[in-house]
Amino acid sequence: MKLVLIGAPAAGKGTQARRLIDKYNLAYISTGDILREQVSKGTELGLKAKEVMDAGKLVSDELIIAIVKDRLSEDDCKVGYILDGFPRTDVQAQKLDELIGSVDRAIYIKVPDDVLLTRLTARETCPDCGAIYNKISSPSKEAGVCDVCGAKLTQRKDDNMETGLVRLKTFHDTADALIDHYAKQGKLFEVDGLADIDEVTNEIFKNLGE
Repeated sequence: MKLVLIGAPAAGKGTQARRLIDKYNLAYISTGDILREQVSKGTELGLKAKEVMDAGKLVSDELIIAIVKDRLSEDDCKVGYILDGFPRTDVQAQKLDELIGSVDRAIYIKVPDDVLLTRLTARETCPDCGAIYNKISSPSKEAGVCDVCGAKLTQRKDDNMETGLVRLKTFHDTADALIDHYAKQGKLFEVDGLADIDEVTNEIFKNLGE
């Protein structure tokens, strides 16, 4: 199974991806996670991407496509995978089609901008296991502490109002063409991201089947 997750920052893609991984035993490919890892390691790739990411903008198509192509060659992708954060543009979607053929489903988690901004500025992540929380809608049991591994939660530097507005604009500038790309292929499934997290999960599972 080859899946693409589409959604603005804080739409809930990471949360739903983890549930899909558990159910369907898929590899998880998050270009954002890969880039942030490279930044933290201070690699050449990380240094190239850091300035763009800090401004809330998109890394070049050429760089992202190279990263994805390399990741798809790894053994855990043979059974299937979820792409989160790629493709972000129609050009990237066309390049992905050239690499793998059509995906099985593109899942679009749709959430209004005002809700996304609230989520963004309240989001916390675990630096150790990658778990995601929101101080308003889905807080950790103990404030500032990861439920999964007990690590201290952090807030990404780009999870602020100013950068959030830039990130949302960047998403909307490219999202319509991307969504249309998969709609024309008959691969698009849209789900209401305002629904309860479990309801969103169940709707996605229902669409994908067993």
